[in-house]
Formats: sequence, C-alpha cells, structure tokens
Amino acid sequence: MTEQAGGPLTGRHIVVTRPAGQAAHLAEALVARGAVPVLFPVLAICDMDDIAPLLDIALRLDSFDLAVFVSPNAVDKALAVILSRRAWPAGLRAATVGLSSEQALARHGIGEVIAPRQRFDSEALLALPALQQMAGKRVIVFRGDGGRELLGDTLVARGARVEYVACYRRARPELDPAPLHALWTRHSLDAFTLTSSEGLRNLHAMVGKLGQARLRQTPVFVPHARIAEQAHDLGIAQVIATGPGDSGLLAGLETYFEQPRGAAGG
Repeated sequence: MTEQAGGPLTGRHIVVTRPAGQAAHLAEALVARGAVPVLFPVLAICDMDDIAPLLDIALRLDSFDLAVFVSPNAVDKALAVILSRRAWPAGLRAATVGLSSEQALARHGIGEVIAPRQRFDSEALLALPALQQMAGKRVIVFRGDGGRELLGDTLVARGARVEYVACYRRARPELDPAPLHALWTRHSLDAFTLTSSEGLRNLHAMVGKLGQARLRQTPVFVPHARIAEQAHDLGIAQVIATGPGDSGLLAGLETYFEQPRGAAGG
C-alpha cells in the first residue's frame, strides 16, 4: 500500500483503540494516508465461559422469527458455535445495526439482512419499517454480556417476545500505557479514535492520573453521539464527532488536520 505524501495526516500519530484483531482495516487506511497508527486496544473480546445458553438457542433457532446481532463480535462469536452444529434456518431473517455486522453475516452466508443505511445504532434499526409490526413475533438478540436493553425493551413494547443470549464478554486489557506517555512527552500523540463508550472508560482508567490529564487535552474522534457524551463527561476538551465507521473517522481526521495546528498532547 502506497503512502499518500503530504496529506493532512502525514506523520500524525493516531491511536487506534479497537480490540486486537479488529484494528487492521483502520490502521492500514491510516498508513495509506501517511499517518502512524498506534495500536492500543482498550477492549478485549472473550468467549463466554459457559456456552450452554448459546447451544440451547442453536437447538431452538427454528422457533424464532427474527435474529438480531448487535455487533460484528456478536455475529462471529454466535455463529462460530451455531454453524458448527447446524445450518442457519432458511426462513429466519437476520437484523443488525451496522455495515460491519452486515459484512460479517455475509461472510457466514447470511444475506438479505435488515439493517439501517444512514445511522448505525439500535435507534436507527428500531426506526426501520420491518421492525414496526412485531405483535406475536419471536425475537432472539445475540449480544455481549450485559449489553443495552433498549432494543429488546422496545420490541417487547411493540408486542414481540424477546430472548437475549450473551455470546461474548468484554474485558479491560492489561496493557502498559508507557508508549502513549512517551508520545505525549514528545508532543507527538496527535489523536485518539474511539468507537465505544465502554472502551473510552477503559482508556481513561488504563492511562492513569497523568494520562487522564493529558487525554483531556488530546483530540478524540468518535463516530457516535453516546461516545461523545461520555468523553465530555470525562472532561475531554476536544471531542470531534465524525460520520459512522472507518470512513467517517478518516474523513473527520483529515478535515481536522487540514490546517496546521500545535501539538495535541503534552
């Protein structure tokens, strides 16, 4: 991949906080624009210790009218168990909240997915016509341990019978923040990209008191209003809301750094 010489991101150290194994696409896109991606995963995605509930759902999958996957992790973790034991039912529609999850479903051979096209969250999915008339429908929601209740609660209010199954759990990685502090000390840490509120809270805890003070003065790029709200609550001064997905983050970074600016951290 050829670096883009002289672009607004050339030489910028941009921290990518996605889980290990899920950061490559954004990191490669940053390299292509001349940036220096700094991989610092703030979430670890772990298998459930007990997969018995997921196995139970696999056995009963034909009884559902709709299967909702809340994230690419939900897709990959759930289907790794289910499709090793049975085929996906031909009549079971799948729904999800974003393009990455839709692509993950396609990799597993599941197409014709109900998904929003503009905003990528539970609210946007719930606004789609296909999810309005839910009386008597049986819905299974595949998610992480302890996810949001909005989706299921809203579908229940519309008359659906909803079950949840946790197919992965999130944890805070044990990482040394020294590389981030070294960049901050050299005034070379230019920005963070953050794609989850929980990940932002983890980052805040992982960098320690000095890092928290530095983080408050470092530009943080987020693709969703909920993450922006969390960043403001943590006292971060420069929160830049972007469009969804990697393309939104990249466009936001390029727009922000088009004009010469001083050091972001210190």
